[in-house]
Amino acid sequence: MELKKYLPTIIDAARDAGIKILEVYNSDDFDVEKKGDDSPLTKADKLAHDVIEKKLTEETEFPILSEEGANIAFEERKNWEYFWMVDPLDGTKEFIKQNGEFTVNIALIHNNKPVLGVVYAPVLDKLYFGGEGIGAFMGENMDPQHKLELIKNETGKVKIVASRSHLNEDTANYIAQFNNAETVSMGSSLKFMLIADSEADIYPRFAPTMEWDTAAAHAVLRGLEIEVINMEDDKPLRYNKENLLNPHFLVKR
Repeated sequence: MELKKYLPTIIDAARDAGIKILEVYNSDDFDVEKKGDDSPLTKADKLAHDVIEKKLTEETEFPILSEEGANIAFEERKNWEYFWMVDPLDGTKEFIKQNGEFTVNIALIHNNKPVLGVVYAPVLDKLYFGGEGIGAFMGENMDPQHKLELIKNETGKVKIVASRSHLNEDTANYIAQFNNAETVSMGSSLKFMLIADSEADIYPRFAPTMEWDTAAAHAVLRGLEIEVINMEDDKPLRYNKENLLNPHFLVKR
């Protein structure tokens, strides 16, 4: 299947979702409402989900599994060959803190592997996309100047990604193995993009994530021939499991 043909659709869907999120994010009543049931976060999630679902349903033939969508039974989805995995707003704490480090994530999964993905940070206006056999890019299109290439780290320090909101003892112990480690912090799926941008070397994750948190970024990294590795079996993460919780994982470039 020619995966590239779906890129304009998922890029447009991510940008359209970003517009809806920013309308809420920049609203005058953000501080007042953010702790209520009808919070800006809830509104932004829902609006972004609706925009993405409409676009993907109208322009593609694949089913959708979204964090904000229906809870689809494993019996129904287990035989899906292709499907969209969507996180309309990844980075809850970053959204609430209003630091801009949250993303819209859309991935195409084929037989348990992420083969195409887009990661869009609306506030930062950074858009990453890529996939299996396509390469990885940051920008609007596949022009050579937008193609991501891994640059060798010659600083003499191992740059390790540590979550801004989820640093725990296991992560601290992992970092302590290195005599020359330097930590780099970032929110949401942008942590993976630090690897893609050659701004970090390793991303260990010893805290819970769901499949929709990682799928799109994993697809972009696969465009650079980098896998997200399950620490339990040393194999790439698999998607559309019965339990959608990810194991602890490691990314190395």
